[in-house]
Amino acid sequence: MKFKASIDIMPIKEILDPQGKAVLLGLKNLNIKNIDDCRIGRHIELVLEAGSEAEARESVENACKQLLANLIMEEYTFTLSEA
Repeated sequence: MKFKASIDIMPIKEILDPQGKAVLLGLKNLNIKNIDDCRIGRHIELVLEAGSEAEARESVENACKQLLANLIMEEYTFTLSEA
């Protein structure tokens, strides 16, 4: 079966996000003042072949932990659907 994983990787809340702060400052400079915070992350989509949903979840978990996310500074979430 083919599965599609949609992965969101974000800096953990305790880590300063300079890109988010720069965007927030830019928004305020554009007189968009009703925004309190901005954090910048990454979105990754993977299409994978797996025998079951559990196998696909395990593959995506391994990819996130070993390559896609720096677990010291980032956290990730993902959804999985049939492709």
